Amino acid sequence: MHLQVLSSGSEGNSTLVRCGELTVLVDAGLTMRELTERLEAARVAAKQVDHVILTHAHLDHARSAGTVGKRHGALVHCPLAMMQNRSVARATELSSLPIGGAFELEVPGTDEALRIETVPLPHDCDPTVALRLSHAGRTAIILTDCGHPRHDLGPALQGAHILVLEFNYDPVLMETSPYPPKLRKRILGDRGHLSNAQAQALLAELVGPELHTLFLAHLSQKTNTPDLALSAAKETLEKLGRLDVDVHVALQHEVGPNLEV
Repeated sequence: MHLQVLSSGSEGNSTLVRCGELTVLVDAGLTMRELTERLEAARVAAKQVDHVILTHAHLDHARSAGTVGKRHGALVHCPLAMMQNRSVARATELSSLPIGGAFELEVPGTDEALRIETVPLPHDCDPTVALRLSHAGRTAIILTDCGHPRHDLGPALQGAHILVLEFNYDPVLMETSPYPPKLRKRILGDRGHLSNAQAQALLAELVGPELHTLFLAHLSQKTNTPDLALSAAKETLEKLGRLDVDVHVALQHEVGPNLEV
């Protein structure tokens, strides 16, 4: 299994997961033109995408899902509550995403499957889920758009070889940001996004002996910086004695490395 972040941030999120001949997009929040360009940069044609799995209905995660489904025949998996949303309604075929459950996708030409488990997250779009993707004994976990490090998330999302974790904002930069008070309140709330410190607390629970790569995801371009997020993550990894973990910042406008899980 390989994982590659195509885009991460408030302008659009999408992660490419490949298992042999099976190609899956986790979220499709870019415009179709941008998504096609990112896929081409990853040497994948849009018509090769077999499945799109949506973590929630916000447009920066779901924007082009229905178009990928209609134009290229991908099966779109989304929460039942969002099946009438414009972002997915155009898809030829939709599948209801089990919330707090699991399902499997067959890997063509093999007897194996990609197993996907969903874990509900506190976010102001119900439902929002983190994903555990497992194949051939390897596990990737994608966890963004989470309002606070709820006590049950650590035990539910352990065992990652690759972890994609939200490091959204720095509180000091938030105080001096151009955001209006209502937006600040939303982001800072228990159903908003993770601060660097909150992400550190969750990271401390999610780092296991299997972890070899960490992606810092969904960084705000106005209330965070890669240096601040990296410093926070490495501080936690150092306390855990895990500076061997490879850390990447998932970027908004650049495709990340194609990594084997």
